[in-house]
Amino acid sequence: MCGECGYRTSQKSYLSRHMRTHTGGKPYKCDQCDYSAAQKPHLDRHLRKHSGEKPYMCGECGYRTSLKSLLSKHMRTHTGEKSYKCDQCDYFAARKSNLDRHLRTHTGEKPYMCGECGYRAAQMSDLSKHMRTHTGEKPYKCDQCDYSAADQSWLVKHKRKHTGEKPYKCDQCDYSAAVKHHLIDHQTRHSGEKPYMCGECGYRAAQRATLSNHMKTHTLWRKTPQV
Repeated sequence: MCGECGYRTSQKSYLSRHMRTHTGGKPYKCDQCDYSAAQKPHLDRHLRKHSGEKPYMCGECGYRTSLKSLLSKHMRTHTGEKSYKCDQCDYFAARKSNLDRHLRTHTGEKPYMCGECGYRAAQMSDLSKHMRTHTGEKPYKCDQCDYSAADQSWLVKHKRKHTGEKPYKCDQCDYSAAVKHHLIDHQTRHSGEKPYMCGECGYRAAQRATLSNHMKTHTLWRKTPQV
């Protein structure tokens, strides 16, 4: 029995291991860096970072990993299991980190901030995308022309110019579009809806391009000398 907290075990070695949670002892040292661990299995896992060993393998697709916990997470991509549930809506996630990101849509929390301009984001990936507006970096390259993009989704849209793919289908006619907002613009022809509004005069348009053309009339008017 542990004299500190009353923990009980059937084996003396387990008690010795437990006592390190109180003393902070870390007797297992890595011989390649300054890492130390309270338990030998923790050191064994750490050593795989140096060796590159990945002993845990997925029987479905051959994915390999150095940690059993990562294999368990990976297996959910095959089983579809989503054990993490949002307590504010019906969202489910396969990973806790995904649920944590989702919860920020309810709380409005934006913990990631740009040091250049103060922009804040709920997700690190969104901040990374934003930072490219400062650096001008465009890491996503088209393999069929010299186009490059700061965001992977822009590259996906661009590639449809080469493939001719039009995945967005109108459910009322045979129209299809390569870009989602083109389909939205098209569907207003069926509904009569005019979702785009001019902030200057209240004019409304069914299509974004029509509103853009309208806005030029204000710009031209402001540039014209008034008598």
